[in-house]
Amino acid sequence: MTARLIVGLPLGIVTDPADHMTRITGSGRSCSRLSVAPAIVSRMGELVERVDERDRVLGVVDRAEAERRRWTHRIATTICRDPTGRILVLRRADRHPRFPGRYDVMVGGAVNVGESYEDAAARELAEELGAGVPVRFLFTFLCRDGVSPVWFGVHEAVITEPLVPDPSEIAWHAWLTELELREVVDRWPFVPGGREALRRYLAFGNADRPAAG
Repeated sequence: MTARLIVGLPLGIVTDPADHMTRITGSGRSCSRLSVAPAIVSRMGELVERVDERDRVLGVVDRAEAERRRWTHRIATTICRDPTGRILVLRRADRHPRFPGRYDVMVGGAVNVGESYEDAAARELAEELGAGVPVRFLFTFLCRDGVSPVWFGVHEAVITEPLVPDPSEIAWHAWLTELELREVVDRWPFVPGGREALRRYLAFGNADRPAAG
């Protein structure tokens, strides 16, 4: 099968979804299948706040138990742009405990007990990308498509400094224009909630911009 390239993407990035799944997971499974590494059940002791369908705190639980019992909890994420407006896309490390090898436009992780979405987003951005930049809170939405239901708190950040990705979290990253991203988002295997977060983010940005003229 001949690999097809998209203008602006690094040489060698395959855009054929079948090639992606073979290269990323070693199989031809549909990208709609969830892929969660066994390590997910061995990482004990990470405490999070269990919340309800209105994002109200119900109590403190272990994250692994929350995922096992499908209890709703919070995830803080950031969508990053560079000064020219391109959006950061990343591929998770093959040994990532959650959805290894999947693509994402969100950088983030679980919100700690007593932590705000914004503080968690800034912390995760520094941990995963080495970027100490301000984040701007945009919106939340409830996602039921992953290991367990989660409230995503979505933020935006403009990155002007070189990135230093944590190799245990991120295997590959690139800056794509909105047009390039729209061309691949439905063909590449994204993490649960990734496409919806991008759709909401782009709609939010368009609504937030002043009308021309």
